[in-house]
Amino acid sequence: MGLRTSHVLVAVGLALTVTGCSSTSHPTAASAPVTPLIVSSTTAVPSTSARPTPATHHATPATHHATTHAAPTTHAAPTPTRSTTHVAPPPPPSSVARVSGAPLVVLNPGHNGGNGSHPAEINRQVPAGFGQYKACDTTGTTTNAGYPEHAFNWDVTLRVRTILVAHGLQVALTRPDDSGVGPCVDQRATTGNQPGSVAVVSIHADGAPTADHGYHVCYDSRPPAGAATDAKSRRLSTLIHDSLARSSGLVPAAYIGNGNGYFPRDDLAGLNLATVPATFLEIGNMRNASDAAMQSSDAGRQRIAQAVAAGILAYLGR
Repeated sequence: MGLRTSHVLVAVGLALTVTGCSSTSHPTAASAPVTPLIVSSTTAVPSTSARPTPATHHATPATHHATTHAAPTTHAAPTPTRSTTHVAPPPPPSSVARVSGAPLVVLNPGHNGGNGSHPAEINRQVPAGFGQYKACDTTGTTTNAGYPEHAFNWDVTLRVRTILVAHGLQVALTRPDDSGVGPCVDQRATTGNQPGSVAVVSIHADGAPTADHGYHVCYDSRPPAGAATDAKSRRLSTLIHDSLARSSGLVPAAYIGNGNGYFPRDDLAGLNLATVPATFLEIGNMRNASDAAMQSSDAGRQRIAQAVAAGILAYLGR
């Protein structure tokens, strides 16, 4: 889900956050560093035909999402808590190799496969922009059959990366696999803001009631980086939205946001902290049987990835 719906499970005194638009894939307590990946057109791209192995822990089915759509509260942010395990931050942008002259697109696959087994870490509070704090990360949702959102996000991201690389673009990912923890939402934003980045696309799926279906695109209702960047973010969002409408097999969601597949928000760290054009996708409702059937199939995910990539390429004039 993106960080749209947020539910808390309490088990043996530990809170495990489950989300819908979380924001916007298990190491031990000493987590391996999360390293953004850069792929050039001369670099082999991992095959995307094999589906990532779903985690054995599944997020509890989301309850009704309506109560989570209210505007964020404005009271003072809580003091971030410390935990005994930490998600390693990405390396500084200067340490990332580049292909001269190629535009850099950052893809942010939501959640991670190890999040569910590290509740203390993913629940610690981190800056989320506009003075807000929120959970480091969340577990995401699942289909009713148990296919997890983090695996869907990862698979679609790899497919989008393959297409973009074939068109000569550089692509950075905010996490290197689907078995780690985090990184936190603010760290993901840092990866997106690295020098040379021309667009950041967060890839998620929703966890709304079963009757709701379709995709929606989130953009920031309180532009954090000025009018020019905001205009580019809106254009990026529109082009991907329209591409999904044309060829993904999904329809714009009428159950949320503006009712036409757009949802302006100011509570997503990936948008609030962005200094470059950014958008946040909720590609179907995993609780809806029709959407889930497409999300759970190789052919459906390839169709979705082609639509997302086409929107990005249109934005870049390619």
